[in-house]
Amino acid sequence: MNPLSWPFRLHCLLGALVCAGLLAYALFVQHVLFIDPCPMCVLQRVAFAAFGLVCLIGAAHGPKKARGRAIYGVLAGICGVAGGLVAAQHVRLQHLPADEVPACGPGLNYMLDTFPVLDAMAMVLRGSGECAKVDWTFAGLSMPEWTLFCFVSLILAALYAGFRHR
Repeated sequence: MNPLSWPFRLHCLLGALVCAGLLAYALFVQHVLFIDPCPMCVLQRVAFAAFGLVCLIGAAHGPKKARGRAIYGVLAGICGVAGGLVAAQHVRLQHLPADEVPACGPGLNYMLDTFPVLDAMAMVLRGSGECAKVDWTFAGLSMPEWTLFCFVSLILAALYAGFRHR
């Protein structure tokens, strides 16, 4: 059976499972390979979790009308775009010349405890030296490059599922 012709619920369930798998792998890297996530990595995980949650709710709801499916596609797409923007900034930081890499900053928990949430998020999005370090690669791409690829793929899949004519 052609995956492009699957029902909306199945597309949503697959999206939720992909996000769960990505998050499980991130936890494996953190707790088994002992590579701690930088603040930008944590935000990307939050975006994957939000995307997966929207997909899970969409799969459970299974709207019959095109408008309902489109709403889920757009909501998942927004989560994906947010995560993709963070991943793109992360990739940019990793490709800066060494003399332009920002200094290492405090951890995410410290920033959230010390500063207002919007200020903490602004500091995270500016990045720090720890976000510019490449600790892991596969097929020549770093973790943020792979997450950016995954976000773009998930966005396209969500928009296809949400706006496909039945």
